[in-house]
Amino acid sequence: MSATALFQHASMSVFDYRCTAQPHDRPFVERHAGFSLSYVRKGSFGYRTRGKSFDLVVGSVLVGHPDDEFICTHDHVCGDECLSFQFSSALVDSIGDDRKLWRIACVPPIAELMVLGELTQAAAAGRSDLAVDETVTLFAARFVAAVSHRAPASRVVSAPDRRRAVDAALWIAANAHAAIDLASAAREAGLSPFHFLRVFTKVLGVTPHQYLLRSRLRRAARLLAEDARSIMDVALDVGFADLSNFVRTFHRAAGVSPRSFRNAAKGDRKIFQERIALRI
Repeated sequence: MSATALFQHASMSVFDYRCTAQPHDRPFVERHAGFSLSYVRKGSFGYRTRGKSFDLVVGSVLVGHPDDEFICTHDHVCGDECLSFQFSSALVDSIGDDRKLWRIACVPPIAELMVLGELTQAAAAGRSDLAVDETVTLFAARFVAAVSHRAPASRVVSAPDRRRAVDAALWIAANAHAAIDLASAAREAGLSPFHFLRVFTKVLGVTPHQYLLRSRLRRAARLLAEDARSIMDVALDVGFADLSNFVRTFHRAAGVSPRSFRNAAKGDRKIFQERIALRI
């Protein structure tokens, strides 16, 4: 079993697990270290815990509860892969206070969870404007709603929470050059990450990370148009950790590369005219 950490924070971690166990390999007892949800991306395997047996396929979700022992078997195929989300107790309580839900052991393929699982994979690979911690929080909230057989709560946002969302947006815009994640923005707003994500998105129509990216891109566009510094320097100044991520994100938003955008700002009108012609 190989494990690659894709995201790590005090409240949650995301791992890419890849198992190469063969049908003839002898299974062994393992123990869940905490609360976890593992989305099966490839292959299939058996799962035994607390006297029950389950067969998981692509789209299934393995549910881990702290200190529960389990055994995985591989009687049919080998080469299964999981995207595993591990949560702190505090985050679990903020999403849903009924911890018995986390002893369900396995969730069959559910459309909403499959969509969110693939969205999280895209976020982890840098192919989405959503952040990994946002998509994982949404995944966990949808899991709780699905297994408790109740729709996700749709509450009216109070005036104080609206003020918190607006103040958080102002803070994000002012500090967009710095490293900001869901937990730090939620802490600034005085809310749990789960409630902050819900309030911010409902009030402003975008997630905190989407707003952070757009704040960075707005400043980048201004610098590209008005400043002579290199594209690498622009990327670092506005808060991107590396050039490739900046170029990919800017191109996805503007439809042209940062260099082409700079040339357009200097008077090369053909760049955007060609883009418009391609879309007609």
